[in-house]
Amino acid sequence: MKFTAFNFKSYINETLDAIGFTEPTEVQEKLIPIVLSGRDLVGESKTGSGKTHTFLLPIFQNLDLSKNEVQAVITAPSRELATQIYHAAQEFTKFNDEIRISNFVGGTDKARQIKKLEQNQPHIVIGTPGRIHDLIGSNSLLVYTAKTFVVDEADMTLDMGFLTDVDRIASSFGKQVQMLVFSATIPQKLQPFLKKYLHNPMMEKIANHAVIADTIENWLISTKGVSRNDLILRITKIINPYMCMIFANTKGRVDEIHHFLVSNGLKVAKIHGDVPPRERKRIMNSIRNLDYQYVVATDIAARGIDIEGVSHIINDEIPQDLTFFVHRVGRSGRNGLTGTAITLYAPSDDAAIREIEKMNVKFIPKAIKNGEIVDSYDRDRRENRTKKQDTLSTTTLGALAKAKKRKHVKPNYKRAIKWAVEEENKKKRRAARNKDNRKKRDSRKQTF
Repeated sequence: MKFTAFNFKSYINETLDAIGFTEPTEVQEKLIPIVLSGRDLVGESKTGSGKTHTFLLPIFQNLDLSKNEVQAVITAPSRELATQIYHAAQEFTKFNDEIRISNFVGGTDKARQIKKLEQNQPHIVIGTPGRIHDLIGSNSLLVYTAKTFVVDEADMTLDMGFLTDVDRIASSFGKQVQMLVFSATIPQKLQPFLKKYLHNPMMEKIANHAVIADTIENWLISTKGVSRNDLILRITKIINPYMCMIFANTKGRVDEIHHFLVSNGLKVAKIHGDVPPRERKRIMNSIRNLDYQYVVATDIAARGIDIEGVSHIINDEIPQDLTFFVHRVGRSGRNGLTGTAITLYAPSDDAAIREIEKMNVKFIPKAIKNGEIVDSYDRDRRENRTKKQDTLSTTTLGALAKAKKRKHVKPNYKRAIKWAVEEENKKKRRAARNKDNRKKRDSRKQTF
């Protein structure tokens, strides 16, 4: 299927050609017709599946430029994500300069925004819930005329505590507004909001054929006996990435990694909630200009920003919320490009790794030797040895258990137990060989 099948307006098709979009993603192919029909929608699909243009394209198709009023409002839970949507929307104004789009986010000049709104209302409003609600509350932003309200990254909006603001914004619209809710997951706590504002919505979940793109390799590197900072530094000296994002679980840990890498001569950017808005904006512009080869970030950045050309991901730790693992790794391997995600792990992380593996993620064990990243042993090898040991006789296993419990035993008792285990294993190996030899002899007899 091609985008031309949707019969979009000419400037939309020109924009799609200019940005190199010819075929819709699975999400776009399935959901754009629903959005164009005017129905409320809850769209659930993985990060990086093309949700942004799934709602932008119908919004532009339905714009009435003869009306000097707000026609669509889009909320996003972070400044970076709102700005990302704004930049995507701005592409369409290059082929139709009558369209007015405004980006209202925290950390920007509110008084200046109010003054601009006194002159003209934008056709499309994009921004963070808090700032949009403030502008509505001051009667500066008039959204009651809007025909479409989009809540993007709804689960992240809920997690960050912005759903109350979104609720207040939703109450500002008329009854005819079309509600579109997009999210990677639909948590139970989001249900009351959906029931309150959406009318007979289409509930569409796009199945993840592969949770993580098959162009991404997932490597596991053990931290046993090694400083995580030193390990990350050693990795950076080996991989030579086009762009590498390093994820940590806390803002303090981001600061620590950033300071360590910078002190070792690397040019590294850092992004987390405590970085001032102006500084974050400057950093994002520098990242887009490829001034940095490394970016250290918290999980909010994994959902809140989209950096092109990420070739490598380093997980300093496994995230406490395992769904964030997918969001982190999904920063790489976009648009069919290859990527490598390197996860540092300790023995205590084994349960979390097994849970991630249930999401069809295949880890490849690796280690650093002689300045190279090489294949390593399966982390389950100790468990496999235990399973083999469990085939020992009940008598031998009982003796082993007693030997472990006793603090004081007779001389050579443990050595005798060890010898008994070895002898029993020898007998089993000998029996297996004999059985195998008998099969071979029988096979030769049948042949002749």
